[in-house]
Amino acid sequence: MTQEKSSSPSNGYFMLFIFIILFFGSIFGLIALKATWFILGIVLAIFLAPGFILVNPNESRVLLLFGDYRGTVKKNGLFWTNPFYTKKKISLRARNFDSERLKVNDKLGNPVMISTILVWRVRDTYRASFDVDNFENFVIVQTDAAVRKLASMYPYDNFADEGLDEDITLRSSMNEVSDALEKELEERLEIAGIEVLEARIGYLAYANEIASAMLKRQQATAIVAARHKIVEGAVSMVEMALDELGKKEIVHLDEERRAAMVSNLMVILCGDKDASPVVNAGTLNH
Repeated sequence: MTQEKSSSPSNGYFMLFIFIILFFGSIFGLIALKATWFILGIVLAIFLAPGFILVNPNESRVLLLFGDYRGTVKKNGLFWTNPFYTKKKISLRARNFDSERLKVNDKLGNPVMISTILVWRVRDTYRASFDVDNFENFVIVQTDAAVRKLASMYPYDNFADEGLDEDITLRSSMNEVSDALEKELEERLEIAGIEVLEARIGYLAYANEIASAMLKRQQATAIVAARHKIVEGAVSMVEMALDELGKKEIVHLDEERRAAMVSNLMVILCGDKDASPVVNAGTLNH
């Protein structure tokens, strides 16, 4: 037997009725009739009692007879089975697992802190019981291993300025990364009969030793990008100003004065602080 099989035990309510009649009837006969052979009825009732099992919704009982797998009861209700059966309870409900924050290296070798949230449940009770030693601990260990492998497959972020432009990153491609994590976990947990319902990255950040440096790098990248936009816009505005002055013939500028005006406008438009105007009360030469 290498897979789960369903078991259909006897109706527990009928056997409960038999148990009550046999147990209390034997006690009454022993007291009222003083017949010692009613003790056999009490002993038989006590022997039958361990055979009762109660299966709640989304629960199961794995039945063993002296080490031999006899089946799994998944149907809800009160049942009666062979009193010699060993009955192992396994929950079929969905469970959450929030892993610890692990320090791992991403594809570029940068240390990052990462954790995952896994939603799982037991699908095959035979594999969960007999193919692994402890299926709950198996889920924990394999999840940590899958997260470590996943983090090494992708960089934390893109570094296009260094020629490292990746299609999938841990920070910006959460859906793709989650799909890859689910697939990896499904392959690892299949041996234990575990079904992966959902797997998502719960926490992601640079490790403390490089977090400050990476923050400065991101800020510098943002500043450079902003400056690029500012300069691009300033050049367009200067060009438009010179064109309008020329079309309307407001002032005639030679090359030297044109260069001076361009310089002044670029300083004003690209500066971090507001410019302080200087009023020229003379001519353009002074």
